[in-house]
Amino acid sequence: MDLDFTEAELHRYSRHILLQDVGAIGQAKLRAARVLIIGAGGLGAPLALYLAAAGVGTIGLLDHDVLELSNLQRQVVHATARLGRNKAESAAETLAALNPEIRVEAHPRRLDAAAAEELIPRYDIVCDGTDNFPTRFLLGDACHLLGRPLVSAAVLRFEGQLSTYKSHLGAPHPCHRCLHPEMPPEGLVPSCSEAGVLGAVTGVLGTLQATEVLKEILGIGEGMSGRLLLWDALDMRFRVVKLRRDPGCPLCGEGAAIHDLSAHAAPPPLVCAAV
Repeated sequence: MDLDFTEAELHRYSRHILLQDVGAIGQAKLRAARVLIIGAGGLGAPLALYLAAAGVGTIGLLDHDVLELSNLQRQVVHATARLGRNKAESAAETLAALNPEIRVEAHPRRLDAAAAEELIPRYDIVCDGTDNFPTRFLLGDACHLLGRPLVSAAVLRFEGQLSTYKSHLGAPHPCHRCLHPEMPPEGLVPSCSEAGVLGAVTGVLGTLQATEVLKEILGIGEGMSGRLLLWDALDMRFRVVKLRRDPGCPLCGEGAAIHDLSAHAAPPPLVCAAV
């Protein structure tokens, strides 16, 4: 573990280093970590900002979409002057300005099976910041099969949820299919572009994602694997429910039938649409 910090790094991360559960060793772990964020939108924006500010050494940003005016109500990593630009590249520019000590890798492409197999093994932790089920199922399957933890959040209107999936470690950790065995029928669950979302709700959930990522890297606190956080912003009510591993799960169960990403060979129509 490289504990050789510059004077600028010691000053920048001083509030972390003061924390008993972080310290210089923890900050070195953050500097050595590699995190991939799928979607540089409403969730990915605050998530990326806080990971960059915390000193996560390498942050990957994957998003094929371009910035639109309607995104700026919640996607705070971007700027009006960048309308029409790729979101991954726009976000990377902001992160580099915020913290030049880190490395930011922009991937302006769609998330399909080939991209997942190519990129996910390069990173330690993957974060889901997308807003459609085809992409979420692809990402959940890929992280399980490729052996990477997935920190996932979702928002809609005034509500959000959060969990971490580490099913590649085996029992008792559940996978995303233990919660959602099959994709819901098209049109059953609206997207944020159809139903709307309060901008600050994405900020809260994205920040909670960042907190869980930092905890996973540092190895502190109680993680969200096997637990699902539900938040109702209108009532300001948080609730945590247990998630159990399903023995009959097609991905992580005893008779698992999913062994590769062949079912995701064709990219879904809304793949990697960010919240």
